[in-house]
Amino acid sequence: MAKADLHIHTRASDGHMSPADVVQQAIKHKLEIIAITDHDTLKGYRKAQEAAAKTEEIRLLPGIEITADFNGRECHLLAYCFDPDHPSIRQLTRDHYQSRLKRARWIIGQLSRKGFDIDIEEVKAEAFGGNIGRPHIAEVLLDKGYVGSFKEAFIRYLSDQKLGPIYNEYYTHHQVIDTIKEAGGAVIIAHPGKLYTNRELQQLVEAGVDGIETIHPSHNYKTQKRIEKFADRHRLLITGGSDFHGGAKKYQKYFGIVTINTKYVYRLLRLTNKRKEMTV
Repeated sequence: MAKADLHIHTRASDGHMSPADVVQQAIKHKLEIIAITDHDTLKGYRKAQEAAAKTEEIRLLPGIEITADFNGRECHLLAYCFDPDHPSIRQLTRDHYQSRLKRARWIIGQLSRKGFDIDIEEVKAEAFGGNIGRPHIAEVLLDKGYVGSFKEAFIRYLSDQKLGPIYNEYYTHHQVIDTIKEAGGAVIIAHPGKLYTNRELQQLVEAGVDGIETIHPSHNYKTQKRIEKFADRHRLLITGGSDFHGGAKKYQKYFGIVTINTKYVYRLLRLTNKRKEMTV
Protein backbone atom coordinates (compact mmCIF):
# COMPACT_ATOMS: atom_id res chain seq x y z
CA MET A 1 0.00 0.00 0.00
CA ALA A 2 1.25 3.47 -0.90
CA LYS A 3 1.23 5.33 2.42
CA ALA A 4 0.42 8.92 3.34
CA ASP A 5 0.24 10.80 6.65
CA LEU A 6 -1.93 13.91 6.52
CA HIS A 7 -1.70 14.84 10.19
CA ILE A 8 1.82 15.78 11.29
CA HIS A 9 2.89 18.57 13.63
CA THR A 10 6.33 20.13 13.82
CA ARG A 11 5.82 23.04 16.21
CA ALA A 12 5.26 21.36 19.55
CA SER A 13 6.67 21.59 23.05
CA ASP A 14 7.30 17.86 23.26
CA GLY A 15 10.42 16.66 21.49
CA HIS A 16 11.40 19.80 19.56
CA MET A 17 11.81 17.94 16.27
CA SER A 18 12.64 20.30 13.40
CA PRO A 19 10.54 20.34 10.21
CA ALA A 20 13.57 19.07 8.26
CA ASP A 21 13.90 16.15 10.70
CA VAL A 22 10.22 15.35 10.27
CA VAL A 23 10.64 15.21 6.48
CA GLN A 24 13.62 12.87 6.84
CA GLN A 25 11.71 10.65 9.27
CA ALA A 26 8.80 10.49 6.80
CA ILE A 27 11.17 9.37 4.04
CA LYS A 28 12.69 6.78 6.37
CA HIS A 29 9.20 5.37 7.00
CA LYS A 30 8.60 5.24 3.24
CA LEU A 31 5.72 7.69 3.28
CA GLU A 32 4.93 9.01 -0.20
CA ILE A 33 2.78 12.00 0.74
CA ILE A 34 2.67 14.04 3.95
CA ALA A 35 1.01 17.20 5.22
CA ILE A 36 2.33 19.41 7.99
CA THR A 37 -0.70 20.49 10.01
CA ASP A 38 0.58 22.69 12.81
CA HIS A 39 -2.00 24.44 14.93
CA ASP A 40 -3.03 27.80 13.44
CA THR A 41 0.34 28.48 11.80
CA LEU A 42 2.15 27.74 8.54
CA LYS A 43 5.68 28.37 9.83
CA GLY A 44 6.47 24.68 10.22
CA TYR A 45 5.04 23.89 6.78
CA ARG A 46 7.20 26.56 5.13
CA LYS A 47 10.36 25.17 6.76
CA ALA A 48 9.40 21.62 5.85
CA GLN A 49 8.82 22.84 2.29
CA GLU A 50 12.48 23.86 2.08
CA ALA A 51 13.55 20.36 3.16
CA ALA A 52 11.06 18.55 0.90
CA ALA A 53 12.18 20.59 -2.11
CA LYS A 54 15.63 18.96 -1.86
CA THR A 55 14.31 15.46 -2.49
CA GLU A 56 11.97 13.70 -4.89
CA GLU A 57 11.24 10.92 -2.41
CA ILE A 58 8.27 12.62 -0.82
CA ARG A 59 5.45 15.01 -1.68
CA LEU A 60 4.50 17.69 0.83
CA LEU A 61 1.00 19.17 0.79
CA PRO A 62 0.01 22.53 2.29
CA GLY A 63 -1.81 21.87 5.55
CA ILE A 64 -2.89 23.41 8.83
CA GLU A 65 -5.04 22.44 11.83
CA ILE A 66 -7.28 25.37 12.62
CA THR A 67 -8.96 25.97 15.96
CA ALA A 68 -12.50 27.24 15.42
CA ASP A 69 -15.34 28.35 17.65
CA PHE A 70 -18.14 25.79 17.25
CA ASN A 71 -21.29 26.52 19.21
CA GLY A 72 -19.26 28.18 21.95
CA ARG A 73 -16.52 25.58 22.23
CA GLU A 74 -13.31 24.69 20.45
CA CYS A 75 -13.39 22.62 17.29
CA HIS A 76 -10.38 21.52 15.24
CA LEU A 77 -10.62 21.59 11.46
CA LEU A 78 -7.86 20.30 9.19
CA ALA A 79 -7.30 22.17 5.94
CA TYR A 80 -5.36 20.94 2.91
CA CYS A 81 -4.11 22.03 -0.50
CA PHE A 82 -5.06 25.69 -0.16
CA ASP A 83 -2.92 28.54 -1.46
CA PRO A 84 -0.67 29.28 1.56
CA ASP A 85 -0.03 32.79 0.25
CA HIS A 86 -3.69 33.67 -0.22
CA PRO A 87 -4.52 36.96 1.63
CA SER A 88 -7.37 35.33 3.58
CA ILE A 89 -5.04 32.57 4.84
CA ARG A 90 -2.43 35.10 5.91
CA GLN A 91 -5.10 37.06 7.75
CA LEU A 92 -6.45 33.96 9.48
CA THR A 93 -3.04 32.92 10.80
CA ARG A 94 -2.33 36.49 12.02
CA ASP A 95 -5.69 36.69 13.77
CA HIS A 96 -5.35 33.27 15.37
CA TYR A 97 -1.85 34.05 16.66
CA GLN A 98 -3.35 36.99 18.56
CA SER A 99 -6.31 34.87 19.68
CA ARG A 100 -3.99 32.24 21.12
CA LEU A 101 -1.97 34.92 22.91
CA LYS A 102 -5.10 36.41 24.48
CA ARG A 103 -6.40 32.98 25.43
CA ALA A 104 -3.06 32.09 27.09
CA ARG A 105 -3.17 35.32 29.11
CA TRP A 106 -6.71 34.44 30.20
CA ILE A 107 -5.64 30.93 31.31
CA ILE A 108 -2.64 32.38 33.18
CA GLY A 109 -5.05 34.74 34.94
CA GLN A 110 -7.22 31.78 35.98
CA LEU A 111 -4.14 29.95 37.31
CA SER A 112 -2.89 33.01 39.18
CA ARG A 113 -6.12 33.00 41.20
CA LYS A 114 -5.03 29.55 42.41
CA GLY A 115 -1.67 30.89 43.52
CA PHE A 116 0.49 29.99 40.52
CA ASP A 117 3.17 32.50 39.55
CA ILE A 118 3.42 32.24 35.75
CA ASP A 119 4.43 34.89 33.24
CA ILE A 120 3.37 35.05 29.59
CA GLU A 121 7.02 35.44 28.53
CA GLU A 122 7.83 32.06 30.12
CA VAL A 123 5.06 30.49 28.07
CA LYS A 124 6.28 32.19 24.88
CA ALA A 125 9.74 30.77 25.51
CA GLU A 126 8.30 27.24 25.67
CA ALA A 127 6.64 27.81 22.28
CA PHE A 128 9.99 28.68 20.62
CA GLY A 129 8.41 31.55 18.69
CA GLY A 130 5.41 29.53 17.57
CA ASN A 131 1.75 29.75 18.46
CA ILE A 132 1.02 29.36 22.15
CA GLY A 133 -1.16 26.52 23.41
CA ARG A 134 -2.04 24.82 26.66
CA PRO A 135 0.86 22.32 26.30
CA HIS A 136 3.30 25.24 26.65
CA ILE A 137 1.56 26.39 29.84
CA ALA A 138 1.75 22.81 31.10
CA GLU A 139 5.51 22.81 30.47
CA VAL A 140 5.91 25.96 32.58
CA LEU A 141 3.88 24.41 35.40
CA LEU A 142 6.13 21.36 35.22
CA ASP A 143 9.37 23.38 35.03
CA LYS A 144 8.38 25.40 38.10
CA GLY A 145 7.47 22.32 40.12
CA TYR A 146 3.77 23.02 40.40
CA VAL A 147 3.01 19.60 38.94
CA GLY A 148 4.90 16.34 38.73
CA SER A 149 4.09 15.55 35.12
CA PHE A 150 2.75 17.01 31.90
CA LYS A 151 -0.34 14.79 32.24
CA GLU A 152 -1.01 16.01 35.79
CA ALA A 153 -1.02 19.64 34.57
CA PHE A 154 -3.90 18.87 32.24
CA ILE A 155 -5.84 16.63 34.60
CA ARG A 156 -5.69 19.02 37.55
CA TYR A 157 -5.62 22.46 35.95
CA LEU A 158 -5.79 22.77 32.16
CA SER A 159 -8.58 20.51 30.96
CA ASP A 160 -11.83 21.96 29.64
CA GLN A 161 -13.54 20.56 32.73
CA LYS A 162 -11.19 22.40 35.11
CA LEU A 163 -11.08 25.68 33.22
CA GLY A 164 -14.74 25.80 32.24
CA PRO A 165 -15.76 27.89 29.20
CA ILE A 166 -12.44 29.08 27.77
CA TYR A 167 -12.12 32.61 26.48
CA ASN A 168 -11.31 32.74 22.78
CA GLU A 169 -11.60 34.96 19.73
CA TYR A 170 -11.18 32.25 17.12
CA TYR A 171 -12.99 32.34 13.81
CA THR A 172 -16.28 30.48 13.84
CA HIS A 173 -16.39 27.16 12.02
CA HIS A 174 -18.39 28.87 9.26
CA GLN A 175 -15.65 31.50 8.83
CA VAL A 176 -12.90 28.88 8.76
CA ILE A 177 -14.70 26.77 6.15
CA ASP A 178 -15.38 29.80 3.95
CA THR A 179 -11.78 31.05 4.28
CA ILE A 180 -10.21 27.73 3.31
CA LYS A 181 -12.51 27.22 0.36
CA GLU A 182 -11.86 30.77 -0.83
CA ALA A 183 -8.16 29.84 -0.91
CA GLY A 184 -8.90 26.70 -2.94
CA GLY A 185 -8.50 24.20 -0.12
CA ALA A 186 -10.50 21.38 1.46
CA VAL A 187 -11.79 21.33 5.04
CA ILE A 188 -11.80 18.16 7.15
CA ILE A 189 -13.23 17.44 10.62
CA ALA A 190 -10.21 16.46 12.75
CA HIS A 191 -10.17 13.34 15.00
CA PRO A 192 -13.93 13.34 15.66
CA GLY A 193 -13.84 10.15 17.80
CA LYS A 194 -15.88 10.89 20.92
CA LEU A 195 -15.84 14.67 20.47
CA TYR A 196 -19.15 15.16 18.69
CA THR A 197 -22.68 13.88 18.71
CA ASN A 198 -24.18 12.78 15.41
CA ARG A 199 -26.18 16.00 15.37
CA GLU A 200 -23.02 18.08 15.79
CA LEU A 201 -21.30 16.18 12.98
CA GLN A 202 -24.39 16.83 10.87
CA GLN A 203 -24.10 20.55 11.65
CA LEU A 204 -20.50 20.58 10.44
CA VAL A 205 -21.55 18.80 7.24
CA GLU A 206 -24.32 21.35 6.71
CA ALA A 207 -21.75 24.12 7.26
CA GLY A 208 -19.79 22.79 4.28
CA VAL A 209 -16.91 20.58 5.41
CA ASP A 210 -15.47 18.40 2.66
CA GLY A 211 -14.37 15.42 4.69
CA ILE A 212 -13.71 13.72 7.99
CA GLU A 213 -10.62 12.15 9.56
CA THR A 214 -11.26 8.43 10.00
CA ILE A 215 -7.78 7.07 10.76
CA HIS A 216 -6.24 8.51 13.93
CA PRO A 217 -4.41 7.04 16.95
CA SER A 218 -7.41 7.80 19.17
CA HIS A 219 -9.80 5.85 16.92
CA ASN A 220 -10.16 2.16 17.58
CA TYR A 221 -11.43 -0.16 14.85
CA LYS A 222 -15.08 0.25 15.86
CA THR A 223 -14.81 4.05 15.88
CA GLN A 224 -13.04 4.07 12.54
CA LYS A 225 -15.77 1.98 10.91
CA ARG A 226 -18.52 4.17 12.40
CA ILE A 227 -16.89 7.30 10.99
CA GLU A 228 -16.34 5.65 7.62
CA LYS A 229 -20.06 4.84 7.43
CA PHE A 230 -20.87 8.46 8.29
CA ALA A 231 -18.49 9.62 5.54
CA ASP A 232 -20.09 7.28 2.99
CA ARG A 233 -23.58 8.41 3.96
CA HIS A 234 -22.68 12.07 3.46
CA ARG A 235 -20.26 11.60 0.54
CA LEU A 236 -17.34 13.03 2.48
CA LEU A 237 -13.64 12.70 1.77
CA ILE A 238 -11.70 10.41 4.09
CA THR A 239 -8.32 11.39 5.57
CA GLY A 240 -6.04 10.13 8.31
CA GLY A 241 -2.67 10.32 9.96
CA SER A 242 -0.53 9.85 13.03
CA ASP A 243 -1.13 13.25 14.72
CA PHE A 244 2.63 13.23 15.34
CA HIS A 245 3.70 15.99 17.76
CA GLY A 246 7.42 15.53 18.37
CA GLY A 247 10.22 13.23 19.35
CA ALA A 248 8.65 11.72 22.47
CA LYS A 249 8.02 7.96 22.43
CA LYS A 250 4.25 8.36 22.72
CA TYR A 251 4.24 10.07 19.29
CA GLN A 252 7.04 8.09 17.65
CA LYS A 253 5.12 4.82 17.95
CA TYR A 254 2.41 6.07 15.58
CA PHE A 255 4.58 7.85 13.01
CA GLY A 256 4.83 5.76 9.85
CA ILE A 257 2.33 3.26 11.28
CA VAL A 258 -0.96 5.17 11.48
CA THR A 259 -1.26 6.09 7.81
CA ILE A 260 -3.79 6.26 5.00
CA ASN A 261 -3.74 4.89 1.46
CA THR A 262 -2.66 7.53 -1.05
CA LYS A 263 -5.78 6.81 -3.13
CA TYR A 264 -7.74 8.90 -0.61
CA VAL A 265 -5.24 11.73 -0.97
CA TYR A 266 -5.69 11.77 -4.73
CA ARG A 267 -9.44 12.12 -4.24
CA LEU A 268 -8.75 15.16 -2.07
CA LEU A 269 -6.39 16.57 -4.69
CA ARG A 270 -8.99 16.17 -7.44
CA LEU A 271 -11.47 18.19 -5.40
CA THR A 272 -9.03 20.99 -4.57
CA ASN A 273 -7.71 21.18 -8.13
CA LYS A 274 -11.27 21.70 -9.38
CA ARG A 275 -11.89 24.28 -6.65
CA LYS A 276 -8.78 26.24 -7.63
CA GLU A 277 -9.86 26.21 -11.28
CA MET A 278 -13.21 27.67 -10.26
CA THR A 279 -11.62 30.43 -8.13
CA VAL A 280 -9.14 31.61 -10.79
